[in-house]
Amino acid sequence: MLVGSLVGVKLAPSADWATLPIATMVIGAALGILPATQGMQRFGRKPVFLFYLFLGLLSCLLAAYSLSVESFVLFCVASAMVGFTNAAVQQLRFAAMESVSPEQGPTAASLVMCGGIIAAFLGPELAVQGRNWFATEYAGSYLATAVCFVVAAGLMMVFSEVKASTADVVESRRSFLALFGNPAFCLALASGAVGFVIMTFVMTATPISMHHHHGHSLIDTKWVIQSHIAAMFLPSLFTPWLFRRFSIKVMMVAGLVCYGLTVLVGMSHTSVSGFWVQLVLLGIGWNFLFVSGTALLPSTYLPGEQFKAQGVNDVVVFSCQAVASLSAGWALTASSWQTFLLICLVPMALLVILLMLPSHSNRLATND
Repeated sequence: MLVGSLVGVKLAPSADWATLPIATMVIGAALGILPATQGMQRFGRKPVFLFYLFLGLLSCLLAAYSLSVESFVLFCVASAMVGFTNAAVQQLRFAAMESVSPEQGPTAASLVMCGGIIAAFLGPELAVQGRNWFATEYAGSYLATAVCFVVAAGLMMVFSEVKASTADVVESRRSFLALFGNPAFCLALASGAVGFVIMTFVMTATPISMHHHHGHSLIDTKWVIQSHIAAMFLPSLFTPWLFRRFSIKVMMVAGLVCYGLTVLVGMSHTSVSGFWVQLVLLGIGWNFLFVSGTALLPSTYLPGEQFKAQGVNDVVVFSCQAVASLSAGWALTASSWQTFLLICLVPMALLVILLMLPSHSNRLATND
């Protein structure tokens, strides 16, 4: 996310296309979800996880090569492959939730997301440190990331998959559209989609806005991005306690409040500290919305529908995220940072409307 937009500025034919690599990464994630979930349903989670991690390794090697030949098209293809890999990686939270009792599901999802705390510092650090390892700028960043995929595959080798019960392996005959008949499913999906749309929209544009438009250094930009990613995952240390104390809807409202404060701060502060506050609030808001949607989702479908429901949820979420990332560069070029942030109020308003409707969000899935 940090390097993709910066490389885009350098290689893209115009500034409007600077965020295209990020957009192709998100589009790749959207396209990879159904193959990932269907593959896991047929072959099991572990072998599919390993296949996608190998694909991630190849994508990093291709990205490094595309930089050496200065090919924007190849770099976008490599970014799409990274996104395709992320489609499977996102399923890790469901694998963790399936390994524990339903009551411990939110805790399991939160603990998996705590891995992002390490990623918050390791990822941007590798990006900046690897920038000048080779003659080609940022090639070392992607080669360092390739090593991370190898390490991840090694850890996945010791993963023991939980065998599904007989009831769970019988696929439901309900159609994809039937899932949307449950208001709770729609609310879970909307929480994740709005959380990802706003987070991606703002995060994708931040490096460009900070480094190129407002003249802040790459070190300051890296620090802000690191703080943002840390803020995305640090709340997972205490969200299990919050879920025991408050309802899922309350947590969704808390996420929206954080997003509202992000817009408010950004309207008046474009200093390094101003960007830092905005991006930290953005990360916390994303955590509350994404974990809330993830925690609600398992109660909204029937046994045997988990792969179908999880696939539909992630396809919608990442498709919306793709639109956000693709439009971020255009919106930032055509407007000021303040106007850019005001656009975020639109998806926030849609989620507020859903929360206000008598959606009976605690209702479990039925055969109706």
